Amino acid sequence: MKISVLGAGAWGTALAASAAARHSVTLWARDAAQARSMAEARENARYLPGIALPAMLAVVGGPVAAAIEGAELVVLAAPMAALREQLLSLGHAECPVAWLCKGVEPAPPGSKISGLLPHEVQAEAAPHLLAAALSGPSFAMEVAQARPTALVAASPHAGVRDALVAAFHGPTLRVYANEDIVGVEVGGAVKNVLAIATGLADGLSLGLNARAALVTRGLAEMTRFGVALGARPDTFMGLSGLGDLVLTATGDLSRSRKVGLLLAQGQTLQQAVQSLGHVAEGVYCARTLVSRARQLGVEMPISESVVALLDGRIRPEEVVSQLMGREPGVEAP
Repeated sequence: MKISVLGAGAWGTALAASAAARHSVTLWARDAAQARSMAEARENARYLPGIALPAMLAVVGGPVAAAIEGAELVVLAAPMAALREQLLSLGHAECPVAWLCKGVEPAPPGSKISGLLPHEVQAEAAPHLLAAALSGPSFAMEVAQARPTALVAASPHAGVRDALVAAFHGPTLRVYANEDIVGVEVGGAVKNVLAIATGLADGLSLGLNARAALVTRGLAEMTRFGVALGARPDTFMGLSGLGDLVLTATGDLSRSRKVGLLLAQGQTLQQAVQSLGHVAEGVYCARTLVSRARQLGVEMPISESVVALLDGRIRPEEVVSQLMGREPGVEAP
């Protein structure tokens, strides 16, 4: 299979390198100088230092049209903020397209909906495409190191799901098919916001009980939000729901968790974000995600508290008292 991966960040590079052992893979970098450097050094020194790129992986820059010519599958590996632009750049591509980004898009001018999920952005920008989301609990560095990982290929189109399984399923990477693209994308978006809260709790040394409570009640928030958008409840007990939440909320490679840890240490949001060197999607999508939940009438108290913290309306230690001071309730999704 001929695969084009557009975006040479950590995740795009890791996935392209993984597939290159079995397929013809082209990795496109927006920055032509970065593409030349990676092609010569056979390493993505900025995002995956120390990981050698397979000799058969082609790294290119230049026009997108040339990078996707003849492709049987195109994978968009840019952050959520660039998804719409990438979709528009594909023109009238006829092959399946998948995105790796997790999050929601701020309302574009003239739109009444705040917080569009990736498949909703695609429906506006390139409705002709047969598309999918490739998601699940995955740190790019571990995939690049060929450590065992499981992902979910979500699409309403069986052929697109099959193409993703054929492209990426291998000895160290399992790919499961799921037609519930709404649930898979909600899980990928909400878990980043919840990871900030969990990182904050760990940074404040609140203990393992607090972490377990945040993960569990956070999963309930995620499920409520997803069901309100038409997702299946059982999706959130799978890889893209519980699996991705546990990884991002507890893993030391999680950027969103790291933001919470740094805020607990007294850093400002700007200092925390600048220290990462990578995009922390939880920071960028929290406000728009909560805004859409409000439009739907969905209660998300943990996510609301994270937004208040990011906006500087409450201090880290006040998040705890705000959540613990809520009225008693019945445990239910």
